[in-house]
Amino acid sequence: MQPRIHEDHTMCKLFVHADSELWISRTHSLRIDGMVTSIRMENAFWNALTEIAARDGMNLPQMITRLYHESIDAGHDLGNFTSFLRVCAMRYLALQLSGDIPRDTRVPIASLDADKILARNMDQKPPSEAAH
Repeated sequence: MQPRIHEDHTMCKLFVHADSELWISRTHSLRIDGMVTSIRMENAFWNALTEIAARDGMNLPQMITRLYHESIDAGHDLGNFTSFLRVCAMRYLALQLSGDIPRDTRVPIASLDADKILARNMDQKPPSEAAH
């Protein structure tokens, strides 16, 4: 038996009737280590990344360059850097929802205890995921 679909479509309405500007893609060009690169993402991701940058007094290209360098320093393979940036934006919003990052955008992210937040997040994962 298939689940019954409610006639009012409330769940879908929340997404379908959102501001259509959020899913329009934009391309930003920036220079990382002397190389010009173009990144294309939807406005919703650019909005979140811009907010992250502003919290720590950076503009978007500065923050993206910093993310790139710190990711390389951490040994990550950034074969799909755009996907990495999308995940950064989603993780930022998820950490705000969980209360790990204050919603008050005047609080710099650099002022937070990243190790404590990461440890707390690892503790909240199911045992099978925390081991990976």
